[in-house]
Amino acid sequence: MSPTAPHPQPTHSLHDIPVVDISDTGPGRTPLQQVMELMRAHGPALVRRLHGRDTLFVGDLDLVTDLADETRFAKAVGPALENVRAFAADGLFTAYNDEPNWAKAHDILMPAFALGSLRTYHPVMLRVARRLIDSWDRCARAGQPVNVPDDMTRMTLDTIGLAGFGYDFGSFERDEPHPFVESMVRCLEWSMTRLSRTPGSDHSAADAAFRADADHLAQVVDEVIAARVDSGPNAADAGDLLGLMLTAKHPADGTTLDTANIRNQVITFLIAGHETTSGAMSFALYYLAKHPAVLQLVQREADALWGDAADPEPTFDEIGRLTYTRQVLNEALRLWPTAAAFSRHAREDTLLGGRIPLRAGQAVTVLGPMLHRQPVWGDNPELFDPARFTAEAEAARSPHAFKPFGTGERACIGRQFALHEATMLLAMLVHRYRLHDHADYALTVKETLTLKPEGFTLTLTPRTAADRVQAPLPGAAAQHPAQAS
Repeated sequence: MSPTAPHPQPTHSLHDIPVVDISDTGPGRTPLQQVMELMRAHGPALVRRLHGRDTLFVGDLDLVTDLADETRFAKAVGPALENVRAFAADGLFTAYNDEPNWAKAHDILMPAFALGSLRTYHPVMLRVARRLIDSWDRCARAGQPVNVPDDMTRMTLDTIGLAGFGYDFGSFERDEPHPFVESMVRCLEWSMTRLSRTPGSDHSAADAAFRADADHLAQVVDEVIAARVDSGPNAADAGDLLGLMLTAKHPADGTTLDTANIRNQVITFLIAGHETTSGAMSFALYYLAKHPAVLQLVQREADALWGDAADPEPTFDEIGRLTYTRQVLNEALRLWPTAAAFSRHAREDTLLGGRIPLRAGQAVTVLGPMLHRQPVWGDNPELFDPARFTAEAEAARSPHAFKPFGTGERACIGRQFALHEATMLLAMLVHRYRLHDHADYALTVKETLTLKPEGFTLTLTPRTAADRVQAPLPGAAAQHPAQAS
């Protein structure tokens, strides 16, 4: 947005909802954060008008609660996801509700995210965590900073590649991001910038570059699938995501996923399975670096589990005992949900919240960061405070106040996979290292289809055995007041 017009005035109101025309100022470099600023100025429900296109955004808890009613609303594949369909087609994330492959893939893949399956992924998660730690050890010895978002992306890409598809991207053996990641990021950026194109302008060069990147994603995925198929008749039925897609039959009709849809699902999982998780861990590490009192509590929790062992071997069940670490992760996801928006559409003509008329098929976009800053979160929702996620606090709060993974039957299928991976890694890192905010980093949130802290680096020094000898974390420790952000 232009600095001379930070909050365009509403042109008029639509059913008491302000309509804010930003056509003259443009969508800016960070369109979601721009809408956040518009909501701060005009309220948690508004229509953003851009070159004649209207989008209804909401962050109001009552409206989001209404939108969660599956009998009246369903997932909408909005303009951004329509663009993602150009390279993910009918994958789980971008499929239309009535596309047969969505229900088929969902039913086939659900067992892969059950508790028993998560246990089988734990050793792979730990193996890749060791790669990250080895890399960070080298940087610590050399006194070099680590690029947190880049390394989190390497770690989560290798994890989903190995755990989901038995394919090793070897990201930590590279000085630069894997070409798949570079192509993926450019595809996601294309999907966002395409939303704000000025009508009539020439974008043929950008579209051609996108097509080359999309072709590269498809080529990598074809290699992943071919490597599995070529590895022998028993390899297809390996019990992971790819094995299920190649062999599992739908329980209702006995059909399997077609080859094209398997490619779309692999692309979807490689993107969604690592891009959002890496952002969540990066934000969590940012807040820990900025809040030493909270960091100390996370360290005490990890130390209570693993003592003075520099290289613990976390078990699957131990990760479930890292309750305060999980609170930290949830609080980071509250402030910056890495999948920051999701859309719903009306199944039939209805009144949203009893007051906003919607036509059948009309879409509404929920802006997670503003929902997560509503009054239900207290007087200072900008404060980083993991105590918001004690069991007692969660029980007292509406379940619709916290939506980092979407809602309903189309919510993220892999959320427990991501939370287990992230909780384990955060605990291992703070158990091993002292984190130093050497550059006094000021948060800059980068947007593609997801959010990440841009340019965030840390320096590290190893913790000693003496550092890890602490009094056990008291039962009330999770209620320790956090420092102001």
